[in-house]
Amino acid sequence: MTTSLVVVMMMMMALSSCGEVYKVGDFDGWTELGSPNYTAWTVSKTFQVGDILLFEYKNSFHDVLEVSKEDYKSCNVNSPLASYTSGNDSVPINRRGHHFFVCGKPGHCHNGQKVDIRIPKLETTILGSPSPAPTSVSAPTRIRKLSSAGGLRLWPLVALLTILCSIVLFLCLSQAEVYGISVSSIWCRNGST
Repeated sequence: MTTSLVVVMMMMMALSSCGEVYKVGDFDGWTELGSPNYTAWTVSKTFQVGDILLFEYKNSFHDVLEVSKEDYKSCNVNSPLASYTSGNDSVPINRRGHHFFVCGKPGHCHNGQKVDIRIPKLETTILGSPSPAPTSVSAPTRIRKLSSAGGLRLWPLVALLTILCSIVLFLCLSQAEVYGISVSSIWCRNGST
């Protein structure tokens, strides 16, 4: 039974860490050519903790620097938080909030080769109690469409519940036989088999 618990725990961890992979810029990738609009690209996505950003680019012309908010706004590339130069960089998103990326090559950030990835803060607290009311009303809230490319991710929860229910049922039936309870009388009407 200990082995079963270990397997269940490993499955739970694997299911909970599933995320989407987003190629930054979609077909265009990470470039300044053609003036890609990375702001419009991010608006069409629903990022979550556990997602992976895939930056694909020609590393002889571009790179990827993760920077602070201030450096993002001013296109300062002199003090990056992280630097990626392979041309095929997978960057995991492991926390909520903003993640700022720019190209460090001269002029590229100023030409629009920068992206702000935002993972929203949770709307409710533990046990579902509502979050405090906003103190002021700002711009209208954008409603995001649910889609298979970044909408709700319920399949891991459904798979986990199915696995857990199967294990509980198996354990209950196993224990019933140990204590002399006929399983066939539980499943068959009038105790007949």
